[in-house]
Amino acid sequence: MTTLAITGIGGFIGLRMAERALALGWQVQGMDHSLIAAERAHALGIQVTVGDINDEATLQAAFAGADVVFHTAAIVEEDGPREAYERVNVEGTRRVCRVAQSQGVRQLVHLSSVMVYGFDYPADVTEDGPLNGQGNVYNDTKLASEQVALTFNTTNFAVIVIRPGDVYGAGSVPWVQRPIDLIRRGLFVLPDFGRGVINHVHVDNLLDGIFLALEKAQGGSVFTLSDGVATPCHTFFAYHAKMAGKKRVPALPAWALNAFLTASAPALKLLGQKPLASPAAMRFLLRRHRYSIAKAQRELGYTPNISLADGMADIARSLAP
Repeated sequence: MTTLAITGIGGFIGLRMAERALALGWQVQGMDHSLIAAERAHALGIQVTVGDINDEATLQAAFAGADVVFHTAAIVEEDGPREAYERVNVEGTRRVCRVAQSQGVRQLVHLSSVMVYGFDYPADVTEDGPLNGQGNVYNDTKLASEQVALTFNTTNFAVIVIRPGDVYGAGSVPWVQRPIDLIRRGLFVLPDFGRGVINHVHVDNLLDGIFLALEKAQGGSVFTLSDGVATPCHTFFAYHAKMAGKKRVPALPAWALNAFLTASAPALKLLGQKPLASPAAMRFLLRRHRYSIAKAQRELGYTPNISLADGMADIARSLAP
């Protein structure tokens, strides 16, 4: 029996991975920094260690007896203090790899992000890049974290890097729950009239690709996984508007929205309120091109089976009273 350990096991992707692995008859265990998140995995009958990603004792307990580690734990917000991102995303990855290797784990899947290509990547960019975080703290530290992970790859400890697109599905906070809530409150506005694109990947399509990588990929491999299409933001978020009971999502020129976000931030800070979004966050909705998934299709036999329409219909059903 395969024993799988998951970091960030109570998160959206980690928890769905746990469910899929349990359905295959695998032994599943893991760790999370949040007691509330850990309880979600406990509810599935999973042993979870609660602690910090840089605490070796926590990781040793979580990885004990594991064959495979799936490393999802990270700060995934669009902006924030660089020191925190470096500690969790980069140094946390270094600690995870070091402990997993010392515990005799044979495979580690590091969950990176397509944002290692930055915002202004060429159309159908491949795993070869160019790679450039363009100064965004999330992008930069995800790129650094995968570079750290790959330094640990050996014959006996195979490290595989997965660069997922914009992962959505029932339970996704950044691509489902938060936009629906903001649209419902009249606080969500698309920049550049929604002409930027979302390179979505349904969480189950992503996990299909990861299981294929565990089966077929060599250590040191890197794969981009998405649904293979770049959907305009106005089309993607139209589904959210319908689920929020609205006819459409408001849209503005990018310069106008940027000016509003920049001007309103100091006032909100004085009031002790967190800005709803930042100019940095806006850039994630201004991407122009598709990422290539040809390598995953060719080497893994990856096929994204869940369409956007079907994925959104599943979310709508999950939100129905």
